[in-house]
Amino acid sequence: MASAASPALIGRDAQLRLLNGAITEPPSVTQVQGEAGIGKTRLVRAAIDPLRERGGERTVLLGHCHQIREPLPYGPVFDALRHVAAALPPQDRLGPLTGALRGYLPELADRLPPAPSPGPLDDPRAERHRLFRAVHALLAAAGPVVLVVEDLHWADDGTRDLLRFLTDQPPDGLALVVTFRREELPVPGLPFGHAYRRAPGVRGEVISLTPLDVEGVRSLAGALLGRSAPTPEFAAKLHERTAGVPFVIEEVVRSLLDDEGRLPEPEALDRMAVPLLLREAMAERLAGLSPAALSTVRAAAVLGLPADEPLIAAVSAPAASDMGLGQALEAGVLLEHPDGQYGFRHTLARQAVYDTIPGPERRLIHQRAMAALSTLDPPPLVQLAHHARRAGDFAAWQRHGGAAADRAAALGDIPLAVEVLEGLLADPKLPRDARGPLALRLSSLAAIGLSHRRVVRILRHLLKDDFLSPQVRGQARLNLGILLSNQAGAVAAGRQEILAALPDLHDCPSLAARGLALLAMPAWGGDPLSMHQEWMDEAEKLLEEDQDPELTAAVLANKVSIAMLVGAPDAFELVAALPVDDPAPAVRRQVARGYSNLYDAAVALGHYAAAERFAEQSRRIAEETGALYPEFLVEMSSIRLDLLTGRWKGLRERAVAAVEMTFEAPLLAVDARLTLGMLALARGEWDEAGEHLEAAGVRDLDSGFLPVAAAASSGLVELHLTHGSLESALHEADLAVEKLRRKSVWVWGDQLVPAAVGALLMAEQRDEAAGLVAEFAAGIEGRNAPSAEAGLDAARGALAQDADEAAHYCARARGAYEAMPRPYSAARAAESESAARLVLGDRERAADLLADAGERYAALGATHDAARCRHLLREIGPSAARRKGRRGASGVLSPRESEVARLVALGRTNREIAEVLFLSRRTVDTHVAKVLRKLGVRRRADVREPRPDDRPGLVES
Repeated sequence: MASAASPALIGRDAQLRLLNGAITEPPSVTQVQGEAGIGKTRLVRAAIDPLRERGGERTVLLGHCHQIREPLPYGPVFDALRHVAAALPPQDRLGPLTGALRGYLPELADRLPPAPSPGPLDDPRAERHRLFRAVHALLAAAGPVVLVVEDLHWADDGTRDLLRFLTDQPPDGLALVVTFRREELPVPGLPFGHAYRRAPGVRGEVISLTPLDVEGVRSLAGALLGRSAPTPEFAAKLHERTAGVPFVIEEVVRSLLDDEGRLPEPEALDRMAVPLLLREAMAERLAGLSPAALSTVRAAAVLGLPADEPLIAAVSAPAASDMGLGQALEAGVLLEHPDGQYGFRHTLARQAVYDTIPGPERRLIHQRAMAALSTLDPPPLVQLAHHARRAGDFAAWQRHGGAAADRAAALGDIPLAVEVLEGLLADPKLPRDARGPLALRLSSLAAIGLSHRRVVRILRHLLKDDFLSPQVRGQARLNLGILLSNQAGAVAAGRQEILAALPDLHDCPSLAARGLALLAMPAWGGDPLSMHQEWMDEAEKLLEEDQDPELTAAVLANKVSIAMLVGAPDAFELVAALPVDDPAPAVRRQVARGYSNLYDAAVALGHYAAAERFAEQSRRIAEETGALYPEFLVEMSSIRLDLLTGRWKGLRERAVAAVEMTFEAPLLAVDARLTLGMLALARGEWDEAGEHLEAAGVRDLDSGFLPVAAAASSGLVELHLTHGSLESALHEADLAVEKLRRKSVWVWGDQLVPAAVGALLMAEQRDEAAGLVAEFAAGIEGRNAPSAEAGLDAARGALAQDADEAAHYCARARGAYEAMPRPYSAARAAESESAARLVLGDRERAADLLADAGERYAALGATHDAARCRHLLREIGPSAARRKGRRGASGVLSPRESEVARLVALGRTNREIAEVLFLSRRTVDTHVAKVLRKLGVRRRADVREPRPDDRPGLVES
């Protein structure tokens, strides 16, 4: 059969121009996404190969992520960096920090400065940060550099963290290109693990490759044939059978050519089943290989990953000659990869070859792969488990699989450990007596990781069988309950599993204590605090019978967390009892979880400085021990802390990314939902505010996190009042207050109670408002909760009938919020104090307070609140204190015009904009006309939300 010519890049001109532009205009970050075989690699090679051929202009570094991977964080990036030597300046011109890479890049040891002193840092987080900075510095020194990381969907978490660090502020000369299959990412749509937000001055491109249309298929077939394109009829049939996927087209065309290099009639395609096309095409190509070359190709297919010549030879049939590899390369079935590795052009090609190997021979090749890989130091345990399973050696499969999971867990690669154990348990060939111990290992590891969907499914399936002993069944059900309550955000279902587990844990007091300690956490469910305290008391009694160090630490972590959550006076003293320095990683993982809970509790109560210390401890210990879940909790809670403390820059983007990350378990993102709702409320985005606040757990009594749900309800009360829906506001307030009343934990009402009091007073229900304030005061008496104390002053200020008293309480609340600090709440208190001062006749002080509040709002980006202050200042009169706003230069939007443009971009009408910004309809009409003119657009639909460097001033231009 005549061989077809290598095809040109067909139908990708626009994408190639985008990629070339990004590569030649660093710093840049380009994401190339598409399904398997769609041409991602071919597109990238079309862009980088000319750079390699020219040489000297730009350094091209190429790294690959692999589906079968060992626990080696950052591996794809370091594989790429091994080839950077030629681009490096002399050693004395490299920053000393790059010396930290000597141990990771031995090939560059003679080019790098000495390792920094001190050596490896005791704090793993600090060591990782130093390593990331060293990579950043090395790339900066070698620039301009094109760094390509292929198949990011298979990357380890460490690689994603490193790439995210580089994308936050890339070196000036770095053009980063990543390829991935979107549907195979751990979190679809988030190749870096979190939402990527382009830094200022960095070019960002997302290139999505889709299948070719009929004309594209015809052009590609013509390129393969090396002559004119086939008939339109044939192209249409080919498109129908291949779905326009370039790699499949290529293989099908090659398989259909006759001895003269001609294509058959279109009807020939009708006789071929689509799933068989690729396999048949590859089988035909293999038919022309010698036995030695065929054995080599089959060995490479079984190995799966690119391998060097000795390893391929060791796995090939014993009778295969040394010429096999060369012949396979000449035939184009195998290709040479960097570093003397050999493999297939595509994953699909490898799979097609693998499927042609007869079963008995395939098992023998897997056995030879096991033998060859076992001689490596250290042995690649994940690969050994993979080959053992396919060789039918089930004892070796369990042995290597368990060892691989243990090694991954010891190295802190919890996701890989969970993945390996999941694979073992999901396989029907696993013996029944091995399932119990593996299920316990899986559930225990999953409880400190982030993966949960497959684990939950596997555990539920195992628990349906009756072969588990009561103790194993109880422990597995307990871990399932912990997993559901934490990672899955299904607290109600998790608590039910824990309650069901307790009877089976009768002979395991410490395990039962762990379950009771989780039930004792009071922020979920409708049980009163007294019931939670009973559960905790029972847990502590059980620990007296059986003191397992890890479980004792888990119970203690919950006890301390409960004390902090309810504002117990001795909470901070109890924190000192946590075994921070225990040598056992399992114990310290529980401590990391405890500190993440303390962080959450301190945020809820207004202990923000302490919260930062708790977060630092949790992150440090979590990174030391590979406990991903506490790190995740801290990240979620940090969004709420930044909302409260006024760190709003980039906060909306972070919150959106958190919601995207947790689409499978939405109740894990209640902090982010609360944040998005409150930010929208402050900007007058009513629909968005309502949507996000409703999603913050306010309707889920069993699984919603009550401190966040109470705050979200306060936002909904305000939203209803803004819309004039007093009845809805009272209903929302009543539902939320009743939850606190039933729980008997009033310290979480710091935002809810003032909002509820405001609604009751608007409804002229003063007695009810006074009763609520008295109940709130009694509920927080003796508690250590600064936010609740400030909220009580705010509520008393609203309730006061005497203006002097109102001003007094509002000023106290303002001072407390400023001390925390909580700038948005301080501005709200200043507004209330201003109203009281105005009643007292002190117009100047009232105007000063109002102007100060408006400036605080403007600095935060609370445009609706800032506009309200401007409106009130105008009502006070011309003698009131004013602050000058920044006027927009010619062609540049003024601060007020930026606010208007943002609302136009959101689709708001002029009437709605006038309501949000407290302006007349005529003024808004004028501003909209100016916005359209300055932006050079004719239609409102063409207006995009502006991103000014600073926030709008207080008064309009």
